[in-house]
Amino acid sequence: MGSRARVAKGGMSRRRALGAAGLALAATWLGAGAARALELVVFERAGCPWCVRFETEIGRIYAATDEGRMAPLRRVDVDRPLPADLAGVDPGRFTPTFVLVEDGRELGRIRGYPGQDFFFGMLDAALTAAGRPPPR
Repeated sequence: MGSRARVAKGGMSRRRALGAAGLALAATWLGAGAARALELVVFERAGCPWCVRFETEIGRIYAATDEGRMAPLRRVDVDRPLPADLAGVDPGRFTPTFVLVEDGRELGRIRGYPGQDFFFGMLDAALTAAGRPPPR
């Protein structure tokens, strides 16, 4: 029996079944439940002087660094509802708080901004502890 006959009788051709399976797999990979890449989430709030200092000293250049390419910066305002994909991450009481996150799971944390002399050393230590040492 050809594929046209199967379709006419209510069956599904092999080609359509493979196509449907491929679409389902792509939806799983790309859908709302898809894994998120490693990112550095900064929990901040308006009027936070240490948040402003971080932005002035590091935030403007962060994306161009090795660490910024490995773990892009994502800003989250602690005075707004927490995004659903970060429901399992505690933003902490102090701002800024930097949290390495992958797939909604915390891998490392820096509480407060330690200043430009220490920030990258602390971030590199957190990345290394998470099994992702930055290239050197």
